[in-house]
Amino acid sequence: MPLPSKAASLITTAVSVAIGAVGYVIAQWLSAPAPILVGPAIAVSLAGLAGIRTGIDLTVRDICFVVLGLGIGCGFNTSAGAAILHWPLAFVVLGVALAATLWSCRLALVRSFGFDRRSAVLASAPGHLSYVLSLASETGSNVGQVAVVQSIRLLALTLAVPFAAMAMGYQMGDIGTSAGPVMGWGILAVLLVAGGALGLLFRRLRITAPMLLGPMLVAAVTHVGGTVEGNVHPLLMIPAFLTLGTLIGTRFSGMTLADLAASAKAGLVVTLLGSFITALASAPVALALELPMAHVLVAFAPGGLETMIALGAVMGVSPGFVAACHIMRLVILTGLIPLAMRGAARA
Repeated sequence: MPLPSKAASLITTAVSVAIGAVGYVIAQWLSAPAPILVGPAIAVSLAGLAGIRTGIDLTVRDICFVVLGLGIGCGFNTSAGAAILHWPLAFVVLGVALAATLWSCRLALVRSFGFDRRSAVLASAPGHLSYVLSLASETGSNVGQVAVVQSIRLLALTLAVPFAAMAMGYQMGDIGTSAGPVMGWGILAVLLVAGGALGLLFRRLRITAPMLLGPMLVAAVTHVGGTVEGNVHPLLMIPAFLTLGTLIGTRFSGMTLADLAASAKAGLVVTLLGSFITALASAPVALALELPMAHVLVAFAPGGLETMIALGAVMGVSPGFVAACHIMRLVILTGLIPLAMRGAARA
């Protein structure tokens, strides 16, 4: 008798997180940067390519995001939004960088890797994965090619950003734990419930990453106002980061080595091109906002919103700045991608 779908999903989640935990232990033993993200991402990716069914139950994923959002929001203080008047400049530069990335990567995929124009546009998009894959399915594009290129981009950035940050002098070993006092379990429970409720409201309003941004807003408001002090306990943060690393690795579940090999080189080229353009765009913004270059790179990086906010928090980047840039990236892409698709159709 087959298991109910929820039970099967939870078993798959348990297996995936267990594999991720092994990856975390190995990465920590090897002194890898951000081992709690890098280790699970690599281990679960390899397991998925080996044919092991991996995945994270949606309820478990949402709980993980609520904890992470609350932990990140605790990093807000009274000066967290000091640069808000300068952000419009960042958004303009970000929009130009996104358009340049979309155009140059599409050109490379069509001319060097034989992608059809529509699939090339979708594979070139620096983010908005669910939107991109739904468009690929609706427009008859090559969904497999698009999925592989996008998955490689996400995994490569998750692995590269911690190493790049470490090379710039940031300590990336203690991700998952926060310096300073932790808040009491009672107030923590209240904030978790309030953050989860706001996340569900955001979901109904179709706001991006609702279960992360809702709790983050609750924690930010209470901490900026001085109502609450302290961080989320590591007993919650460490499993949440472990689950996030595992979730990144599950992107490769169900793929074969042949699927991967066919588009792996294209995925790496797209990632490198996009990262180069991001670096070029970050320099003037860092100068104008008087921020470290590494902070703007994390805010502009075409990686997953949740992952980059989490990594940015470890590096001391304003969570509001990172979240605003990544949300604006999705908003800009929502308009840019259809325009690029129409241009590809005319061509």
